[in-house]
Amino acid sequence: MYFTEKRKLIVLFSCFLFTFSIMAQNDQERTITRDLVKPPSLKKGDTIVILSPAGKLKDRTAVDPGIELANHWGLVVFFGNHLLSQDNTFAGTDEQRLEDLQKAMDDPSIKAIWAARGGYGTVRIIDDLDFTKFAENPKWLIGYSDITVLHNKINELGYQSVHGQMPMTLDLEDPVQRESIKTLYQTLFGKKLQYKMESSAYNREGESTGQLVGGNLSIVYSMLGSDTNLNMNGKILFIEDVGEALYHIDRMMISLKRAGYFKNCEGVIVGNFKLKKNEGNSFGKTLEEIVLEAVEGTDFPVVFNFPAGHLDDNRTLLLGSYVDMKVSNKKTRIRFR
Repeated sequence: MYFTEKRKLIVLFSCFLFTFSIMAQNDQERTITRDLVKPPSLKKGDTIVILSPAGKLKDRTAVDPGIELANHWGLVVFFGNHLLSQDNTFAGTDEQRLEDLQKAMDDPSIKAIWAARGGYGTVRIIDDLDFTKFAENPKWLIGYSDITVLHNKINELGYQSVHGQMPMTLDLEDPVQRESIKTLYQTLFGKKLQYKMESSAYNREGESTGQLVGGNLSIVYSMLGSDTNLNMNGKILFIEDVGEALYHIDRMMISLKRAGYFKNCEGVIVGNFKLKKNEGNSFGKTLEEIVLEAVEGTDFPVVFNFPAGHLDDNRTLLLGSYVDMKVSNKKTRIRFR
């Protein structure tokens, strides 16, 4: 009798330990993520390269504002050999754009790669890139829009990157761009980065901490099922887009939901969405309603109207960095660690 009762106790205790370990494992999957490597902060005298892994440029003047700004910061600027090449809509053939990007990634003297513009084309070369030497000497990747393909890949490999202004989108005389240029400098040169702003009436309140990932929604959506698909456990997702109809935004958000993006997500930051021209609301839902419906059943904070994306005041975001979000009905605070 004694041994029977003892055996029962051992079985019960074993079941308790198994259940506890499963709960702890699930909790870790939700909250624990590895630190991503932060490339060295830039300093005066560092060398950077401007290249275009996607769309073509009309001529060299398209990147003159970027050259001027980089020189003002004390940086030495080089160009990809095929920066001004053209192949239909692309900045050269796939082989030429790949050659420029691979050479810049492999060169230890290059401290940052600045995409001249977005457009379309990076996905055509992403699978042929070799990140071996990049891992030995990590460097900053800077850009947005189509460059989200590279951000996703680099973040998933374990390195931070910069979502920010590109040379072709810069206007150094535009006062609206002052803050975006300032935040780009702060990020690249190792200064503290944080944002405080008025809250949107659509925001979902709360506090959370997670690694910031994402970028252009169309690109994030197009990466589903590939090796550049994002692992969203413990992450905060940033999204923005341009020229899309509301029904397509809904399709993309629902697809992310079906793929499990929001299951263990820690927050969503919605940047600028410049809708398709002449887009009425025949779909019947606003952008905010589409996003909030897609994240129903979750409890993380959601921020709308963050000034980043396809607009002049395109504030810089440090992708892969841990971010503290605090969202109230009056104020939103986003602090990068």
